Amino acid sequence: MTDSHPVPLSVLDLAPVVSGSTAAEALRNTVDLAQHTERLGYHRFWLAEHHNMPGVASSSPAVLIGRVADATSRLRVGSGGVMLPNHPPLVVAEQFGMLEALHPGRIDLGIGRALGTDQATARALRRTTAPLSVDDFPQQLAELLDYFNGSAAITAMPAPGYGPPLWLLGSSGYSAQVAGVLGLPFAFAHHFSPANTLPALELYRSSFRPSGDLPQPYAMVAVSVIAADTDDDARRLAAPGGLAFLRLRSGRPGLFPSPEEAAAHPYTPMERAAVDERFSSQVIGGPETVRAQLGELLANTAGDELMITTMVHDHADRLRSYELVAEVLATATGAFASAELSPGA
Repeated sequence: MTDSHPVPLSVLDLAPVVSGSTAAEALRNTVDLAQHTERLGYHRFWLAEHHNMPGVASSSPAVLIGRVADATSRLRVGSGGVMLPNHPPLVVAEQFGMLEALHPGRIDLGIGRALGTDQATARALRRTTAPLSVDDFPQQLAELLDYFNGSAAITAMPAPGYGPPLWLLGSSGYSAQVAGVLGLPFAFAHHFSPANTLPALELYRSSFRPSGDLPQPYAMVAVSVIAADTDDDARRLAAPGGLAFLRLRSGRPGLFPSPEEAAAHPYTPMERAAVDERFSSQVIGGPETVRAQLGELLANTAGDELMITTMVHDHADRLRSYELVAEVLATATGAFASAELSPGA
């Protein structure tokens, strides 16, 4: 990274519930992290939507966004994202119209098209036994936009006139192309779909059509980062994420494990290979390692913004990781980019 390409730096948080803790403590830690990263100069703070996962307390982004926005003063706060197939567009419009009215100019609405959960939970969310599909996403998105621009038959109070900036989120080419055609900013989930990062960003930029809100493409890249004072320390902090991944993949999600639990796990060769592959796309290390790997990612993607997600067991280690990332990027770019570089700023 050079002074010629500074980037805003943002946060994606899942409110992790760690072993030995509670969901209430996880939510308090999320608020504390938001305040901490605001002081450090981070630009956005987004909350993910996950369901039926004991280790993730972020099940209702709209509720948590309101709490975080109340506890901060400058950060843009948003969803990373609302999984639109799980919700009536009317409800999403009412929730985010209210958030924008309460916190004008500080709310982002990130929309995803995936279910974001298992089939049984998705059915419970939708209250239907009909076959589940994301094929009607374009219609749902159009309906949502109609509520915000006031052209729907129903008035989704207070959405008309209080529409937050809309982002599309994705991990493949579909949402990239939709975002491009609609002239929307696009956030790509590099942290769990690294093989698709470059093709999706290329598709987004090649299909982009300027809109009234966005004259040129704007791509944010979400990446998993664990920074510590040394590479060895970072690898130790990252190990629980590998064990959590194995448990999730085997259908046994639980509380986020500790480094001690991860060290004691009897990994099979197949499990070890899966964890190593998982870590290969993450940025894990001391300051110089983090600086080099984030610089390479930014150079390869030409991203306009980086969104950092950090999952570690100890809250103090998470705070320290975000501190180190802020320090190394400030050194690499001379300073954080000004907020005016970002959509919705």
